[in-house]
Amino acid sequence: MTTICFVGAGSAVFTRQLLRDLLGYDDLGPLTLVMHDIDERRLRLAHDVARLTVAHRGRTATVRSESDLRSALTGADFVINTVNVGGHTATVTDFDVPARYGVRQTIADTLGVGGVFRALRTFPVLDNIAEAMRGVCPDAWLLNYTNPMAMNLQYLAIRHPDVRALGLCHSVYWTVHDLCELVGVPLEEVEFHSAGVNHQAWVLRWERSGESLYPLLDELIASDPGLRRRVRVDMYRRLGFYPTETSEHSSEYVPWYLHDDAEIERLRIPVGDYLQISADNAAEVEALVPLVAEGRYVEPDEEAAEYAPQVVHSLVTGQARTIQVTVPNTGLIPNLPEGAGVEVPCRLDGDGARPLAVAALPAACAALNRSFLSVVDLTVRAAVDERPELVRQAMMVDPNTAATLSVDAIWSLADDMVAAHSDRLPEPLRKPLRP
Repeated sequence: MTTICFVGAGSAVFTRQLLRDLLGYDDLGPLTLVMHDIDERRLRLAHDVARLTVAHRGRTATVRSESDLRSALTGADFVINTVNVGGHTATVTDFDVPARYGVRQTIADTLGVGGVFRALRTFPVLDNIAEAMRGVCPDAWLLNYTNPMAMNLQYLAIRHPDVRALGLCHSVYWTVHDLCELVGVPLEEVEFHSAGVNHQAWVLRWERSGESLYPLLDELIASDPGLRRRVRVDMYRRLGFYPTETSEHSSEYVPWYLHDDAEIERLRIPVGDYLQISADNAAEVEALVPLVAEGRYVEPDEEAAEYAPQVVHSLVTGQARTIQVTVPNTGLIPNLPEGAGVEVPCRLDGDGARPLAVAALPAACAALNRSFLSVVDLTVRAAVDERPELVRQAMMVDPNTAATLSVDAIWSLADDMVAAHSDRLPEPLRKPLRP
């Protein structure tokens, strides 16, 4: 019997897709699916979605829900974390307060002002999960989907090095999938290699039958002016390697675009994009409630190719596969900082998960990743060392924030963000701090 606990299961839109992919395997044997959330209404919804999915799939699986974290984790083999601390309300704060200072953001969940404060309010939850796992399921794998990925995995590695954790994100898979679709080459005929940091990794190799597919992409870009009006196409043309996250995401991690009205127009950057996505996700959850209550729930049509179900399947059945994971850098990428949260290929099979070392990244790609990881490191150290000045310094070195604001404005913005999120932050980081 394999026990899988969903922490933050009330993120029902994501939970339903993970369940659909997981229960699509017919060789996993009996499963226990444990739903956990602090919101009782959403917990009931997640429980019923799981129950209906199991029935639809005809799998041998027991579903139970637990509002107590320690009870939920007891005996777990895998813990899937999809917690969003503060939910849509906190997301709105992450956009609205910086916007008053003129800081533009698109997604605000990985780097920048939004990423820093999402991390700071998530770290205490990661502490609770790790401490509970240590007591009731010390051998379980923590499969983290919660952003900001690099910050969360680096924090876990420092504070809870005994917890077996993998950061999972589908961005590399869907980037390659969409590139293949763009040039008209079947994905199943393609081999690729990617490494870097989550949401800013690089497609280092993309081939069919040993031949690079980049020339096909170059021809397409040269002939399509509309395609050239995308941030990551612009970055690819200048850097030589395609970024693995959307243009919306990618625009936030560099100092070149969001502070400039002309660049926003040229590259059609949708400022504030995630505000509507977050609102739509919340509305979708609300729309699910009556459908599930009436037994009319319909699971997603297509497999999402999410990695957590693949990890479970490989480690339980022994089927070998390679995916992308975020883990601490233990010599895996030689020209990125030791201990940083990096994204690399990982081999899965019955013996576990083995992140694979890669060659040094191209110089410009590594330089951008190091800039990214400087923000990550200062944010993590602010929480670990309980030093509020490091929060300000993380924002000072953040590419988009630094390109937009003076240092005095950055410190004032930090104080306003601390005040706005105060009850969600670790106590030592809650006080205002003027230079």
